[in-house]
Amino acid sequence: MATTRTTTVTAPARTNENRSTTPGSAGFKSYISSQWAERDDVLPASREQAPYAAARRARISAQYPGQRLIVPAGSLKQRSNDTDYAFRAHSAFAHLTGWGSDSEPGAVLVLEPTGNGHDATLYFRERAGRDSDEFYANPEIGEFWIGPRPSIAQVASDLGLTVCGIADLAGVLDVTDSETLVVREADTAFTDRVDEARLRFAAERVLGSNAADSPFSVEINGAHDPDVHFARDLSELRLVKDEYEIAQMRLAVAATARGFDDVIRDLPRSSSHARGERLVEGVFNTRARSDGNAVGYDTIAASGPHACILHWTRNDGPLVPGDVILLDAGVELDSYYTADITRTLPVNGTFSPVQRQVYEAVREAADAALAVVRPGAIFRDVHAAAMAVIAKHTAAWGMLPVTAEEAVLPDNGHHRRYMVHGTSHHLGLDVHDCAQARRDMYMDGVLEPGMVFTIEPGLYFQPDDLTVPAEFRGIGVRIEDDILVTETRGENLSAAIPRTASDVEAWIATLTA
Repeated sequence: MATTRTTTVTAPARTNENRSTTPGSAGFKSYISSQWAERDDVLPASREQAPYAAARRARISAQYPGQRLIVPAGSLKQRSNDTDYAFRAHSAFAHLTGWGSDSEPGAVLVLEPTGNGHDATLYFRERAGRDSDEFYANPEIGEFWIGPRPSIAQVASDLGLTVCGIADLAGVLDVTDSETLVVREADTAFTDRVDEARLRFAAERVLGSNAADSPFSVEINGAHDPDVHFARDLSELRLVKDEYEIAQMRLAVAATARGFDDVIRDLPRSSSHARGERLVEGVFNTRARSDGNAVGYDTIAASGPHACILHWTRNDGPLVPGDVILLDAGVELDSYYTADITRTLPVNGTFSPVQRQVYEAVREAADAALAVVRPGAIFRDVHAAAMAVIAKHTAAWGMLPVTAEEAVLPDNGHHRRYMVHGTSHHLGLDVHDCAQARRDMYMDGVLEPGMVFTIEPGLYFQPDDLTVPAEFRGIGVRIEDDILVTETRGENLSAAIPRTASDVEAWIATLTA
């Protein structure tokens, strides 16, 4: 008989007692806990990203000497009734632990201050012994329901971290004080527990001295919330990618390229279906699941006038020959790093003259933006370079009431009617990575080697826009590539995916022949 350990069971948050048929007899409980083979608990070697995660922890530790830092993975999120969305750990947690798609819900990373920095400990819910009813009766974490779970020793070896059972986390909360910081958005229920502990500490301090000596009530509310600064610093920690992250980005781009190939091969089928956009989405998502963890964001498969809707994700329209389809999609790897690429494809394989004209204008804008990228350049100048090209073409086509030079003046911006979004955003664990970084580190930031971001200009001529000549209406084009800042320039990681109008037509012809 396997050696087991009795575990205290916490019932799942949503129970189904009114329709449950889970056996509960003494005979069943005795029988199900017996005659199991010994677990083969082989300790894995530390994963490739473990030393990189340790280096990231050291960097954030140096910014917060003497303060306890808490980074939860997050919990399962309800989809409907007793079903949940697929779990995805908070990106800051993944960045600091190296855990990705195999992360455990409810896990918490704690950096405990020491004289020389911090000691990192990961707390997660240890798997239940087979003499526990959690083993077979808890659909959230029971191994009968979700499959084998790792042991504490296996996780410790895998991540190169000190690991404790989740019950031990209570001891951390017992000593939590006003200097403790938490990633608030990661797990709101757990954040409430941290806040309660900090308030309890503040109350005890007030009782022992004077209310004026406790600034805690000010610190945890409003714009000066130190938790907000902690989240900001964790976000800025990801602005420059390390070698492991860059390698993952290359892999994510390569998988996404294969997904675009799949979509093109399937164009004859999807263009004959009443909801062809759904088929495009499904084909790409198949690649994402086969070569990675999932899609990095909801796939945009926008055909015809839907291509003028920036975040069209309903994907329920047809692919009509003569229209173009804008496909904005990215594969997220098991490490959580994602690509974000857009190509605009003629459904019948050939651009019309006007579609080609618009497409090549967008490509010119993308090329102009890429030419700006180099270490020392300012991030916002990438956008300005693309906008100058957009203004030039929309003015030449008679769409603007001013000249192109006048349009780009700060008080004007008439050309932005046809491209209201920005040209670039950082990319990595999140499709819009580093979003909590300060403006002077992001939009006004200086480009550094190791930064990865998109370049994605577009032109979107709404079907009912009377400022647009009739032949342009209903055409939407975006070209998006993933860019790495190297020591000397910007490298287009997705350059192998055809970009010119002629190359796109040849690509489609080859894969649909």
